[in-house]
Amino acid sequence: MEALKQTSGIQAEVSVAAKSGAPFKKIRKVWRLYVLIALPLIYIIIFKYIPMYGAQIAFKNFIVTKGIWGSEWVGLKHFIRFFNSYEFWRLMNNTIVLSVYSLVAGFPFPIILALSLNYVKNKLFKKSVQMVTYAPHFISVVVMVGLILEMLDPRNGIVNALLKLVGLQTVNFMGVPEYFKSIYVWSGIWQSVGFGCIIYLAALASIDPSLHEAAVVDGASKLRRMWHIDIPGIMPIAIIMLIMNTGHMLDVGFEKVLLMQNPLNLRTSEVIDTYVYKVGLTSQAINYSYSSAIGLFKSVINLILLVVVNKIAQKTKQASLW
Repeated sequence: MEALKQTSGIQAEVSVAAKSGAPFKKIRKVWRLYVLIALPLIYIIIFKYIPMYGAQIAFKNFIVTKGIWGSEWVGLKHFIRFFNSYEFWRLMNNTIVLSVYSLVAGFPFPIILALSLNYVKNKLFKKSVQMVTYAPHFISVVVMVGLILEMLDPRNGIVNALLKLVGLQTVNFMGVPEYFKSIYVWSGIWQSVGFGCIIYLAALASIDPSLHEAAVVDGASKLRRMWHIDIPGIMPIAIIMLIMNTGHMLDVGFEKVLLMQNPLNLRTSEVIDTYVYKVGLTSQAINYSYSSAIGLFKSVINLILLVVVNKIAQKTKQASLW
């Protein structure tokens, strides 16, 4: 009996050891997948999580020679300074208007383009449209802004040349503050609409073809099929994209805004990101703590918006991030 007990005990230990080693065997079998996911994971850790350590300088009077730990704590001083600044409401207004304008104007176009391409039967025409609409996405921001400035040039730009042909006066588009937001938003839509529709084309491809076959048998037109089959089929993806875009409400794109700025349109083009850059790096009186406080404030607002919109999606029984 004792020998049987010892044998059964040894077998139990072996089975436990085998079970405990099973996950490592699975990892070894698919180690290439873990290597593949390790690259973006390392990127996120280095550029997203480790910098959080430096966020504490927003609550300190940071001095480079003293370092982060040696600098004096000042609490919410820099946040209060920003809230009381005469720049606060102008920056918030410009940033929010530009973000909402971009979201409202740009959100439907990838969906419309994807729905349109989904019903194109001519493969050559479909691929040509896809190539033409995707290509601007791969143009760098610097080149894109250069193209915009050349096209809108008051002397040699193609837009003003067309205005001259129809007998109208030339316009210095980049010198009129009221035109800045529209130029920024619609040039962004032109650049990103093709690439943005890829995810919706993938969602449309996953819709059961039998639904369309049944609709055709019932005599439904293409517009009816779009409205009753395609749009409900891609709605979960659209809601997820809307939630993610809302989480970046105050991130309007630092590089493009900065490159399009000039002294004439600064009144409407100055946003939080460009202001942080100027205060933290290019100002004569560089203030790292103040600029960090502004950046942290923006990130907190983005997080709150993301959570709120996701909660609303959950309450309305829509797709959500979590």
